Formats: sequence, structure tokens, C-alpha cells
Amino acid sequence: MAEHSYDYDVLVIGAGPGGYVAAIRAAQLGLKTACAEGRATLGGTCLNVGCIPSKAMLHASEYFDAASNGTMADMGVDVTPKLNLDKMHAQRIDAVDGLTKGIEFLFKKNKVDWKKGYASFQDAHTVKVGDETVTAKDIVIATGSSVTPLPGVEVDNAKGVVVDSTGALELAKVPKKMVVIGGGVIGLELGSVWRRLGAEVTCIEFLDEILPGMDGDIRKESRKIFKKQGIEFKLSTKVTGVVVKGKKATLTFEPAAGGDAETMEADCVLVSIGRKPNTDGLGLDAIGLEINQRGQVETDHDFRTKVADENGGVWAIGDVVRGPMLAHKAEDEGIAVAENIAGETGIVNHDVIPNVVYTWPEIAGVGLTTEQAIEKMGGDKSKIKVGKFPMMANSRAKTNHEPEGFVKVIAEAESDRVLGVWAIASVAGTMIAEACVAMEFGATSEDIAYTCHAHPTHAEAMKEAAMGVQGKPIHI
Repeated sequence: MAEHSYDYDVLVIGAGPGGYVAAIRAAQLGLKTACAEGRATLGGTCLNVGCIPSKAMLHASEYFDAASNGTMADMGVDVTPKLNLDKMHAQRIDAVDGLTKGIEFLFKKNKVDWKKGYASFQDAHTVKVGDETVTAKDIVIATGSSVTPLPGVEVDNAKGVVVDSTGALELAKVPKKMVVIGGGVIGLELGSVWRRLGAEVTCIEFLDEILPGMDGDIRKESRKIFKKQGIEFKLSTKVTGVVVKGKKATLTFEPAAGGDAETMEADCVLVSIGRKPNTDGLGLDAIGLEINQRGQVETDHDFRTKVADENGGVWAIGDVVRGPMLAHKAEDEGIAVAENIAGETGIVNHDVIPNVVYTWPEIAGVGLTTEQAIEKMGGDKSKIKVGKFPMMANSRAKTNHEPEGFVKVIAEAESDRVLGVWAIASVAGTMIAEACVAMEFGATSEDIAYTCHAHPTHAEAMKEAAMGVQGKPIHI
């Protein structure tokens, strides 16, 4: 059989968290690697207009809120804050700039070639990137996702009246009244930023509760906390239209089950109803690759698509394949796909992927919800055991004036194996890592309960919740 000659061993399409990690790992494994990216900077949605800049705004707005809502005064720090929104935006831009340059440095360090431009397939080993044609033995699709549009609602980020998540990060002034369409992670994070900075915020959600996919207790408790912080909710409600006149928008909405329409005026409307895989313009037809009903590329357990031959083939990872659209899931898949291409064994345990909402307090979970666990046990509630511990009984949370939230550990009754862990706490996103490690090792609730946790820390609530599974927590 004749040997084929290609420009690269591996070409990754997309330089988001999945793509750039796949490219670096492939290069580390000795494969000649290139990465195609159409955006002017590396890092994808997450780094440029998503996870990272939103955290910069969340963190800064938390400081402002603590100063303006009396939290700092209660601890003996008397201040009268003045919002400098331009400076707040500047520190966000600076954080993004530093991190995107960091990936450029890593590409150079690992000898990954950055091909600038959008890529489209010519055949299974050939891709056109801008005006250049690039060939590779193996090609990885890591094109990520983009905002799902709402029919009949036109987003115009430049005007700043009807915006998506990108526009909501860059508002030039604090809107008097903001309406968030969608009670998921993105809507709640960005809605809470502007609420803290002074906007009146109303969140409209089609379903009967916010944060779909999370544990039922967590969803209810979170909404209570957000309501206390001043966010209003309209649940089981469908937005049917948004009309913009000048600098105001008028929304029309009705009950999800049908009923009389109502209207509401707002200075800013954030459309955040989800994300869809980016496959348009990739030229998948040229390689005979179809997408499924959800717009995703189908792969096997190793992330290989059906387009393969003796010379290699096409692979896919991240938001374009099944599973949660999360940066860390894409990163793990990026490492795994590179290792599989190199002939090693790359595995991702999709049962242990944490999910975090970076509001105040943070909300985090991993594994099964209570509802999913009961369903998995054939609907028999007695086959699971649940331990729950309130943060108000945790000494560190109490001294920090952070009483809201709880930790919940769900275990299988017979084996005591941990099935899921859910938390609302100021540092829940960091706390959940312990649960991930425990579950990766197949831990029981007793394993967590009998592991010494430092005192005083928020993490002790995890230990106490695990003790609660056995019916023996100490501090409640």
C-alpha cells in the first residue's frame, strides 16, 4: 500500500478549549500539528466572549454589591462605592487579552502551527483555510457552539437593546430595566451582574423552574436566593415577540400552556435560551458526514466519526458532539482524542462532569440528580439515600456572612456508592472538585464522611452531608 504524504499528522479545526487543548496534546505526543481558527484570537467563545470575561464581570460586580448592599458595612468596613463601568470593562478585556496571548505562547512552545481563517472540508484529508489548502492524516472538528436564536427576535449587539451573551458583557451603561429570556446558567450569571450594578432584572423562563438539568432542590432554593437578591421570575412563560423602538424594547409573552398575552417594556433584553453546534460552512457534505437532529456530529466512544480510512480520518469533540456544552468537558475530550490519534488510550468519564453556575452564591453539581437517581432505581425511592447539610451550620460560612445554601450527597442505598453531589455555597465550584475525585474513584458516602476535612472550611459541609447519608451528621 502506498504511503500518503500530508502537510500535517493532525489538523484541529477550532481553537476553543477543546481544539487548542487537542492541538497542544497532539504536538506533545510527537505529531506534527496545526490548528485552524477564524477568530482573530485563540481560546474560542469561552475565553473571548464567554466563561472568562463573564467571570471578570461577576467578580467585580460582587465587590460593588458587597460595598453597596451593606455586606461590608456589617463587617465594619464603611464605604460608599462609585461605579466606574469603563474601568470594570477594562479589567475584563485585560484578563481576556492576557489569557489569549498565553495560548499563543503555548502554541509556539509546543510547535503548533496556527492557520488563520475558517476551515471547510474538500475531502477527508484536505481542508481549505482561507486561501490556503492544508492536508492532514487526521482532522479533528472542534468548532464549538453559538447562541441559539429565538424565532422572531432579532439580536443587535451594537445597539445594546436586544443582545445575546456577547452583547450583555459589553453594555456601555447599566440598563434601568433588563429582561433575561431563559433561566439557564448564562442568563442567570449575566442577569445577576447587571442586577448587582443597579438594573431591575426580570427573568422569563419557558419551563416551570430555572436551571434545567440540575437537582430539583437546588433549582427551587436557587430561585429563592435570586428572588431575595432582587431578580423577578416569570416561569412557565413563553416570549412571542420583541419590538424595538429607539432605545426601548417591548416584549410580548404568554403562558407556556397558552393563554392571554401580556407586554413589558425594557431598556435591554438578553436572549439566552441555549446554544447550538457550529457546523455551518464546514463543508461536511464534501466528506459525506451528516449531523443528527440536534445538529451534532455523531462519533464513537473514541471520538471518531464514520469518516475513516486506512490513512486516518475525521474526529470530533466538544460542543459539536453529544454531552453537556461545557469547556472542561471539551478540554478532557481534546486530550483524549489526541491520545487516541497517537495510538494511546484516551478516555473521558462522561458520568463525572461537574456543572457550575458562577452566581453568588455559586451553584454546582456532579453526577445524578435526586430525580435521575430515583428513575435509575426503577422509581423506588428507598433504593437511594440522601444526606443534606445547610451552609448556615458551617462555621466558615457563618463567619464569612454566607449562610445561604446547602450540600447534598446522593448515594445508592445498598452499596453506599455516591451517585451525585449538589451544592449551593459561595465556593461551590471549587468544593465540587472533591466530589468529582471521590466519584472517579467509586467512593462511598462513608469514604467522604471518614475523610478528615480542614476546619474551619466550607468543604466541611461536604463531609457533614456525607455523614448525613448514614443519618449521623454532627452539627445539625
